[in-house]
Amino acid sequence: MKKFPLSLVGASALLAFAAMLPAHAAVDVDAAQALFKKNECTKCHSVDKTKSGPALKKIALKYKGKPDGQEKVIQQITTAPKVKTEDGTEEEHKVINTKDPVALKNLADWILSQ
Repeated sequence: MKKFPLSLVGASALLAFAAMLPAHAAVDVDAAQALFKKNECTKCHSVDKTKSGPALKKIALKYKGKPDGQEKVIQQITTAPKVKTEDGTEEEHKVINTKDPVALKNLADWILSQ
């Protein structure tokens, strides 16, 4: 019978715990909020109050826990789809001014964390 060094056993345990963690990293709240403000998203959205667009909490409820939730949020903020505002008018959703996929995922994860 082979004996395994303690460090190998510890590394195996660490990998097993890491596999249980979510695939995405923790949200960089400051970076997400800065991108949100820089793109003037606050004109239509707030965290907990409905403006001309839905509150982020409402968006999070819609997509949270769904396997494609992050993807759906990113699609909404990068493709300028037609959206209905709270007053019933229809307009093109503003596109986030970044092509950085890490920044987009971080912003989507921040929205979903509300």
